[in-house]
Amino acid sequence: MDWQAFEVSIKLALLTCASLLPIGLALAYLLANSRFVGREVLEAAITLPLVLPPTVLGYFLLVGLDSNSFFGGLFVSLTGHTLAFSFTGLWFASIIYSLPFAVQPMLRAMETIEPEIREAAWCSGLSKWKTFFKIELPLAWPGIITAMVLSFSHTLGEFGVVLMIGGNIAGETRTLSIALYDSVLAFESEQAKSMSLILLTIALVSITIVFIFNRSRSRVVRL
Repeated sequence: MDWQAFEVSIKLALLTCASLLPIGLALAYLLANSRFVGREVLEAAITLPLVLPPTVLGYFLLVGLDSNSFFGGLFVSLTGHTLAFSFTGLWFASIIYSLPFAVQPMLRAMETIEPEIREAAWCSGLSKWKTFFKIELPLAWPGIITAMVLSFSHTLGEFGVVLMIGGNIAGETRTLSIALYDSVLAFESEQAKSMSLILLTIALVSITIVFIFNRSRSRVVRL
């Protein structure tokens, strides 16, 4: 078992979830409550990683993060470090490829909130910010939990984008999925089996927690 790769994977998944929580909430709120030109294009762009082959997405991200690109060059000039083949670049890429897993559940949850609920809160004297935190956020909580669990599990198991952006640097960009691939190529069946079982267990437990939470929430709402 490659515990160093496990540590990198957990760290990456947790940081990605922490980053996607405010980003996903902002985008979901915007899409659920606003009607503007290009809304469909924005939602399609957010959903694109779901249908785009990981290697294709990884290639475009690698080009965008390269030190010769505008964004990559700006990062180098500010920090002195490159984004490509680094943990920071892998973190940024993880936010992009896990974005739809965060936004879509939050968006679906916020779309179920009736406009009359917001209007009643505003008429009661609550500001838009207080309405969001005291009314909308609790109502959308099941979708937010689902979004975080899916983002965590997807980040933990991603392979194609991770390999393209991070490569295979031990202790920095080598994740469990990369270590598993290397173990299979090296015919290390026991190590490959242990890592596969860990990824399977984490995914199963995460999704089970979502189902339990949503069902308990549904019972409370019916009562």
